[in-house]
Amino acid sequence: MKEILEYFTNISDEARGIFLVSGLLFFFLLEFGLPLFRMDYNKWKHARINITFTIITLIVNLFGAILILAAVRYNETHNSGLLNLTDLPLWLYVLGGLVLMDLIGAWFIHWVQHNVRWLWKFHIIHHTDPNVDVTSGLRHHPGENIFRLIFTSLAVFTTGASFGLVMLYQTISAFFAHFSHANIKMPLAVDNALSYIFVTPHFHKVHHHYIQPHTDSNYGNIFSIWDHIFRTTTSVKNMDDIIYGIDTHMKPEEHSSIKNLLMIPFQDYRPPVGSKFSK
Repeated sequence: MKEILEYFTNISDEARGIFLVSGLLFFFLLEFGLPLFRMDYNKWKHARINITFTIITLIVNLFGAILILAAVRYNETHNSGLLNLTDLPLWLYVLGGLVLMDLIGAWFIHWVQHNVRWLWKFHIIHHTDPNVDVTSGLRHHPGENIFRLIFTSLAVFTTGASFGLVMLYQTISAFFAHFSHANIKMPLAVDNALSYIFVTPHFHKVHHHYIQPHTDSNYGNIFSIWDHIFRTTTSVKNMDDIIYGIDTHMKPEEHSSIKNLLMIPFQDYRPPVGSKFSK
């Protein structure tokens, strides 16, 4: 465990890029052989749209890294954060840090985005994808990326995580973004068993069902335990019943145009069927 933390403390940008790209390519290729759904779409055109947003996400994250690094440096200087309140075994320090950062930096901001209307308007872009696959994992509006970076920094500040632990968390988080969105079919018994702790492909696909209450459920990123604890889980009896997208933006010209996707947060709000938000 010590060696792992040391590796991620000194990890290069090139190595992080290799982790990101290799995970994306692995699941992209796996989708051809073990698809959950055989979707009739141009996979390469679809990938171009989502990878464009992925590149934007990476650029925003480069600037956001300054904020995260500032939180790390503050904790190092003041020995602050929950993980530094007492001496913990290294395994507990790592596991506790991953779990808490996942709660604050992923689950909580995701829940907030679904419950605050103006934040939801930015998050809609992620839900407009009618063909969820591995490239959908980083399909986020740049405005949303900023909110997520703020909460990631808050998670680092609150936990007192070291730089190595933060890099480990972000690497695992990127892997699960690929894994949970990938259009792959896992044995149902395996998926169900893992979904009590981790976010699995079947568990997360329900979140992308086009109508509520499914849209407002299964918020987890790495760990599904937060959804079980806060009772925000839903399921479908038959995965074939899932229809991807969001009922307010089902037209191709709206969900397949990068220009329109970038403008959605600034357009008139359209409440989904069953929405808790008023116009």
